[in-house]
Order: sequence, then C-alpha cells, then structure tokens
Amino acid sequence: MNIPPTHGQSPPERSKPTSAERRRWRQYLADEQAEAATYRYLAERRDGEERDILLALAEAEGRHEEHWRRLLGPEADKPMRPSFRNRLLGLLARRFGSVFVLALAQRAEGRSPYSDDPSATSAMAADEQIHEEVVRGLATRGRTRLSGNFRAAVFGANDGLVSNLALVMAIGATGVSSTFVLFSGIAGLLAGALSMGAGEYVSVRSQRELLEASRPTQVTLSAAKSLDIDANELVLVYRARGMSREAAEHRAAERMGLYTCDCDPSLSLQPEKMQEASGEDHETVGTGIGAGLSSFCFFSSGAIIPVLPYLFGMGGLSAVVLSCVLVGIALLLTGSIVGLLSGASPLKRGLRQLGIGLGAAAVTYALGLLFGTGPL
Repeated sequence: MNIPPTHGQSPPERSKPTSAERRRWRQYLADEQAEAATYRYLAERRDGEERDILLALAEAEGRHEEHWRRLLGPEADKPMRPSFRNRLLGLLARRFGSVFVLALAQRAEGRSPYSDDPSATSAMAADEQIHEEVVRGLATRGRTRLSGNFRAAVFGANDGLVSNLALVMAIGATGVSSTFVLFSGIAGLLAGALSMGAGEYVSVRSQRELLEASRPTQVTLSAAKSLDIDANELVLVYRARGMSREAAEHRAAERMGLYTCDCDPSLSLQPEKMQEASGEDHETVGTGIGAGLSSFCFFSSGAIIPVLPYLFGMGGLSAVVLSCVLVGIALLLTGSIVGLLSGASPLKRGLRQLGIGLGAAAVTYALGLLFGTGPL
C-alpha cells in the first residue's frame, strides 16, 4: 500500500495493514474528529486570543485526521464511535465549556499513544505533546480565576467533613445514646462553621485594612508645589514605593510641573496604577462579610454529612458505618475535583483525600473506644 507523506516524517510503510491496525486507525480517526469538535465547542464560549488558540488546536487535530484518512483509504468512511473519554469531553464542552473541560483535555493530550505507534508520524507525536502544554496554559488561566474561591470551598468543605466525622466517631464510640451523638454533631457543625466564618472575616478584613494603610495618598498633589526643587523629597516617596531612581526622578519632575516626560511610559507610571498592576486591590481580596459567609456555608455543607444518619433516627454501629461511607464518597468527590483542576489523576487525589479523612476519623474512634463507657 503506497501512502504519500501527509504530516512531517512518514512512518514506515507496510504492504498490507492488518485488521487490528485498520481498527486502531479508525479509532484514532474518530478520536481526532471528536477532539477537534471539542475544541470548536470550547471556542464558541470564548473570544479574543483564547478563541483563536482553540480554533488553531482544532485545525491541528484536523491535520491528524487527514493522516488517518489517507492510511485508511475508502475504509475511512466506515463510522466508528470515539472513545468514552472523548465523548464525555464533547458533552461537557457543549454544556459547560469550563476550566474542568480544559483540565480533562489536558490529561487527554498527555496520554496520546502516537509516540509509541509506528503508524503515526514523529511530527504528530510532537504535536500532541505541544498541545498538552497549550491546553495547560489555557487551563491555568481558568484555574487562576477561580483559585481563591475554589480554595475556600475545598478547604471549608473538607474541614467540615473530616472534623465533624472525627467528632461523631469519637462520641459514638463511647457508647452514649444516638441523641447525644446527634446534638454533639450539630454543636460541632455550628461551632466549626462559626469559627471558620469568623476567622475568614477577620483575615480578609485585616488584609483589606493593611492594603488600605499601604495605598498611596494624594498628598503629593498638594505638597509638590511647595517642595524645595533642589532637595526634592518627592523622589524619596516614589523610591520608597518601589520605583528606580531614574523613574522616581522623572515622576517627581512631572508632579512638580517642571516638564512632561516623553520617555518610556513606564517611567511615568503612577503609583495608583502600580498598585493595580500588582493585583493588590480590594476587589481581589474581596469583602470580609462575603468571605465569612462563604466559609460558614462551605464548612456546614461538609459537616452536615456525618450527622445525616443520626438525623434520620439511626444509632449504634450502623450509623457510624453509614457516616463513614457518606463522608468517604464526599471526600472522593472533592479530591477528584482537585485532581481534575490540577491536571493530576482524579482517582489518586480522591483516594488521598479519602485516606487522610478516614485516617483521622479512625484515630478519634479508637480514642472513643479507649475512654468510652461501653460498646456501640
């Protein structure tokens, strides 16, 4: 079978491909088509540079698709379903188009089999490696945008899950009544949620106050005209704010009305804009009340799960086991989400969360048995 090169260096040719090879090529073709469609779906939800990058990725997948079409010849028209992973990606891209989809696409590009397949060209294998880095860059933008809220959500929910499960396990192991365990769990929920909310409020409020104290005032506007030109204390103000001596001298001269700087605009960057460029503004920090309420809700959403069996009248060992199961499912879910967003294995991150949470609960359960009044 004489096949012309289509993309980079051609792979070694074979006179007649086996049925297994043809099936594999058809699978590659279906997956390339699905990946190109996914990038186009994502591009529809974006604009500007991100949209252009995603469309370029779709175009690259189209070149790979053409390679497999040439290898397959007439057999390329025989339909084959994409892999489950690519079908899922396409569905999520159509419905959401979020950073979660980009994180999944990043992992998909990183698992490309082309580097080990002699039927793929070396250029195609290199493309897939580069695509992983491109998608990683796009996903990083989304991760950066949601990192603060996401951190608070995961931290608060997991803290509620683990701490209240540990409390319920410890109290339940002592042999007390299920009613006592229930009220202990509710008390732990309220105490932890209030503590988290108050702590986050104080933290954010304090940070805002520190930023407020550091923000430049407009005193330079009123005092500049009365300063000694030769001494020019205004230069010290700008140097203290992080400007170089050259930039400070240019900016001070502008403030005092000596001349208008026609040099590099960065030398005349106003301190207020320096602060905006650094990202240290009140919008980034958020409000203390908003942060406090978010932490309260996130902690409560996790802390209520270990208490659910007792709310529905269960008690004894069955309630403890069900609490562990429910919390385990929640820990696997939150850990998997962290794994997806970080581009790591969702299963590994979920199992790590599960091991940490249930390990802490097991320690407190053992202490409850040690100091308890009787068996469950």
